[in-house]
Amino acid sequence: MLLPPQFSALLLCAALAALSGCGTLRTMGKLEEGAGAEAARLWDRWIEKDGDIAAVTSWERKVEPGVTVKEVEEALASVAAEDNVKDVGVLPLSSELEARTGKPQRFLKVYSYCDPETARLMVDFSPHMAAFLPCRIVLLEKEDGLWLYTVNMDMLIHMGRKLPPELRTAALQMRSTIAKMLDRGARGEF
Repeated sequence: MLLPPQFSALLLCAALAALSGCGTLRTMGKLEEGAGAEAARLWDRWIEKDGDIAAVTSWERKVEPGVTVKEVEEALASVAAEDNVKDVGVLPLSSELEARTGKPQRFLKVYSYCDPETARLMVDFSPHMAAFLPCRIVLLEKEDGLWLYTVNMDMLIHMGRKLPPELRTAALQMRSTIAKMLDRGARGEF
């Protein structure tokens, strides 16, 4: 049954009023262009991954067969040097677990990188972004070989509030660096 146009318009106005009352419309006007599309991609991946939120909020790359841990590490260091990103530490978890248990462990190591200027801009924009600092890349050994993981930077850049131009440029550069680290690390290319 079709509703009369006045009734449809009234329902639309009521829906819009309800949305604006809760701040949805106001917030939507402050978001990056394409934020809805990015949210839809995350939703689709969430369904695809059976609700595994970590799979949704991360990027992954399978390391090519034959590429060694040392080659991955050299590739990461090479990109960091090229793009002027600081190596701010490593956390050799599998070595620590071996020392604690006396038993061999599959490889697991966290590499941390930072561009201090970008970090400052990001935290000034949103103090909550500090929880994502520094940028981390994890190399881990699974049954089928080595894998690289990091946070999904598209989610951080494209799904939230509009970034000021200087921060947007810096964040996109850091995104590019991290993506290059994953790609070249997976190939052992340095």
